[in-house]
Amino acid sequence: MKQVLTCLLFFSAFASFGQVPNTLSPAEKVYGLSKFWQEVNYNFVYLNKVDRTMWDNRYKELITIVQNTKNDYEYYRELQKFCSLLKDGHTNVYFPKTIQPMNSMFGEYRIFIENIDNRAIITRTNFSKKEEIPIGSEIIEVNGKPTQKYIDENVAPYISSSTDYVTKDLSISGLLRGLAGETYVVKIKKPDNKIVELTLTHKLTEEKEVFPAFEPDKQLLDFKWVNKSIAYVSLNSFEHEKIDSMFIELLPELYKAKGLIVDLRYNGGGSTNIGREILKYLSNDTVFYGARNVTREHIATYKAWGTFFTEKDTLSDNPQWGMTKQEIAKFYLMSKDNYYYKFPYETEPIKLDAKRIVVPTAILIGHNTASAAEDFLIFADNQKHMIKIGQNSFGSTGQPLMFDLPGGGFARVCTKQDTYPDGREFVGYGIKPDLEVIPTLNDYLNKKDPALDRAIEHLKQKLR
Repeated sequence: MKQVLTCLLFFSAFASFGQVPNTLSPAEKVYGLSKFWQEVNYNFVYLNKVDRTMWDNRYKELITIVQNTKNDYEYYRELQKFCSLLKDGHTNVYFPKTIQPMNSMFGEYRIFIENIDNRAIITRTNFSKKEEIPIGSEIIEVNGKPTQKYIDENVAPYISSSTDYVTKDLSISGLLRGLAGETYVVKIKKPDNKIVELTLTHKLTEEKEVFPAFEPDKQLLDFKWVNKSIAYVSLNSFEHEKIDSMFIELLPELYKAKGLIVDLRYNGGGSTNIGREILKYLSNDTVFYGARNVTREHIATYKAWGTFFTEKDTLSDNPQWGMTKQEIAKFYLMSKDNYYYKFPYETEPIKLDAKRIVVPTAILIGHNTASAAEDFLIFADNQKHMIKIGQNSFGSTGQPLMFDLPGGGFARVCTKQDTYPDGREFVGYGIKPDLEVIPTLNDYLNKKDPALDRAIEHLKQKLR
């Protein structure tokens, strides 16, 4: 069973600027840096995609840099920037609980930002500012720099992501993230094209009401009828086994459906097994074909032997050493940190006595469809009655190794590579929809869900 963190960034506490903890000694800072570097070198499954010279040189540079950081916050920022060089969404460095930057609160202002049309669009404010900063306004400049330039220099380099589009999403949503007391000068273009400049300083916002109001928290599973024949089910997480029993309780209703929409756009993952249990009811197959998995293999003696060989030696047997070319290749690759253990591939038998729901089905996916939810899509890949609608998925899955860092923070390193059964890669690319639907600012302002609308249209055509 694969358990992963489904929330990449969690910010809940507030640190006062000027009172940032400074608890780590220079030795502890070097140890934490070295611990992360070591675990990556030993366990990171995508190390073969990393420029090792760049990686090692940056480590050597950081030995001096981290010792001179002014406080624990600056130290962890350096670790995050180092981690981002690996470009993996399941390899991250997390702040200690004592250092949690603020995001949307600026005293009398509260501002929420999202990536819409590849622009930093304000999608929510505190209620008292809804006229001053209308929804749909765009942040066009931060601290004297065009927004994209500011992101490229000050935000994106600290984000660990497997895909460029998720980096863009996270960069925009966290565009103004900082410690309490940190100030940003921003230029905002309103929907009427008027430009205003605001000086925003992170401070707790006492006003509770926001506009538009927060939507109710999503349940593990949401269900509704789109019309008399099409049912909608949103599977919002595979972290809790409870969702399986919730789905089973819903079966009497779902059996009435002639068309089905399964929404995975809010599902950040959890356990692959949980999602597979639900998918069993949505297929007539007797077996599922899941992802193929590999991990790095390291045997110290083999690595030592491998240092005596060159790449040319792997082309033929070596009678003098009593080794086959396959053995030589294994030792050689291990000495280069590039030997992989392939997990035995086993199909997943479907044992289910209950009635199945095999009707035209649209699966909604998006940038937040991640990890175990992507594994769900791998299992569903060959289902002829299913179609994927929306945007590329998150593009990252795997089994992270978790470990502590000095000062109360922690990190994780991805140890397992998943691919389609035929070897196609989706980590770093995302699982692509069959029908791409990209929401626009007008869709947002008019509260439209174009992916859902497209799914309904598709199913209606199928049911005619």
